[in-house]
Amino acid sequence: MVEITRHSELEARHRALGSSLDGEWNGMALPQTYATDPDDEVVAVRTRAGLFDVSALRMIDVSGPEAAAALDAMLTSNVGAMAPGQSAISNIVDADGSLIDDVLVYRDGLDSFRLSHGGGDLESVIDEFFSGRDASWAKNDDVHILSLQGPLSLAILDPHTPMDLATLSYFEHRPTELFGTPVSIGRGGYSAELGYEVFCSRNDAVALWDAILEAGAPAGAIPVSWACLDIVRVEGALLFFPFDMPEGDTTPWEVGADWTVDLGKPDFHGKAALERRKGEVRCAQVGVEIDASVAIEPGAGIFDGGRKVGSVNSTTWSRYLMKSLALCHVEPSLSGLGTALEVRSAAGTFAAHVVRTPFYDPLRLRTHPLHERS
Repeated sequence: MVEITRHSELEARHRALGSSLDGEWNGMALPQTYATDPDDEVVAVRTRAGLFDVSALRMIDVSGPEAAAALDAMLTSNVGAMAPGQSAISNIVDADGSLIDDVLVYRDGLDSFRLSHGGGDLESVIDEFFSGRDASWAKNDDVHILSLQGPLSLAILDPHTPMDLATLSYFEHRPTELFGTPVSIGRGGYSAELGYEVFCSRNDAVALWDAILEAGAPAGAIPVSWACLDIVRVEGALLFFPFDMPEGDTTPWEVGADWTVDLGKPDFHGKAALERRKGEVRCAQVGVEIDASVAIEPGAGIFDGGRKVGSVNSTTWSRYLMKSLALCHVEPSLSGLGTALEVRSAAGTFAAHVVRTPFYDPLRLRTHPLHERS
């Protein structure tokens, strides 16, 4: 039995919505489902707005004159090049270049950062990068994260903050107030939609949750569960560590995360191994549509002419797209669009083919509209 070591201040709200809090991640009980149908919740996120409690993410505060140097030594991306108010996805690899955690870095000031991470090993290795440096880190279990996702999220939140939310670009964040409460608002999320993440203190979480839902009710905004979150993130081809890295020694090159690696910056942990393994890619990250009317279980095998050539990693049956979808690893030579494959699963054997990702909004116009692209 998984031990629950952290609690969301919103647990009573989740129970009132029909959740038994039977999910768990990072030691926190999750509202895996509500009384509402997760597929109906997906429709709300795709057409109106849905409010997620994603406080189960682990938050770390980093500060000090050498904070950027410490993070640059640990992470694959160029943290020092970020301006205050920017955030970026990065990764941590071990000495062999294998992924051990993914990290979202928020730069709040020249010497202050926040790190958001999931279930990986960041907290097991972070000390070595701060040792001897004029910088410090500390876990922050007070912060709660309310994520309003959907095309109407801007219209719902904007009247209730002095910040002009329309000027906030993707992966930017600013301190402000929302409904008169001090918060930080970042543009982003895990839904492949326009969305905003509200970072607040534990003591303010319930009041802000209620206020957001009350303000969003006329637009059809509703609370949405983690079951919904998993559907929309697979539709958006957004990877989830470590479930989409099942080999155990997967490199960023093998999951299409090369854009998070800056080999041009000074030495960082695992850099030499990443340079070496860039030419040793064993698998390719692909999206696959399966000719099935159900979600295929993760771990199912992918075959080509009777030969096993890959694995199914994250899956969903998307009622919104009316397709069985999977994020998979296959041999690089079989990653071309349209490649015909066979999936052998507990539900049966099905034809499948490689398609463009993301499955939903393949040009990512919802999160990166053309007028914001350089």
